[in-house]
Amino acid sequence: MNAAVSSRRDARRNHEKLLVEARKLFAERGVEAPLDELAVRAGVGAGTVYRHFPNRDALVRELYDLGVGELRDLAPEILAAETGWRSVELYLERLAEWLANAPYVPAVMRRMGEIDPDYRPGAEFAEPIDGLVERAQAEGSLRPDVTAVDLAVLVDMLGSLGQYGGTYLPYWRRQLAIVLDGLRARPDLTPLPGAGLDFDTFHDMSHRKGPRPAPGA
Repeated sequence: MNAAVSSRRDARRNHEKLLVEARKLFAERGVEAPLDELAVRAGVGAGTVYRHFPNRDALVRELYDLGVGELRDLAPEILAAETGWRSVELYLERLAEWLANAPYVPAVMRRMGEIDPDYRPGAEFAEPIDGLVERAQAEGSLRPDVTAVDLAVLVDMLGSLGQYGGTYLPYWRRQLAIVLDGLRARPDLTPLPGAGLDFDTFHDMSHRKGPRPAPGA
């Protein structure tokens, strides 16, 4: 192996280590955590961090894009399910499980909302999720007043159980079962109040979580 090949391999290995440790660090301390600490955790020098990520925002953007890629990888199984209801089950289960195991994601989303508010790769998922909702409702398996954004909010809620740490992760499916029962179509349903959010509004909200100034403040 020549020196150039070895150097590239070492660089890839360091890059992956930095991403792994950044996920852990941001989950614990938020995206403002010191990058010097990231270097220590990854076992590299501070200069190595900045060679791979010239600034904090570059690291946040890569983590964000990796997350979008992981969601793309989940889509084929969800959309190819044998029934619309099974697609709904898989959508909630797979995405909530992913989010519960990735507690750094909300902090990364908030930061991306600040860095580049017009960057919306998640918009590509809106139409397919609308389609699986329509399919399940046409089957009569999903209550007729539920929207795709309702499902996205439920994923967010279920995924937030990851804040309790790994100890709780074996138990979150209890809440998933409760949610799925509430989504099933049946004759004695209590109608949902009000209208559901549109996708763009939900995107803005999910990328701006946390306290917001009161009007006029």
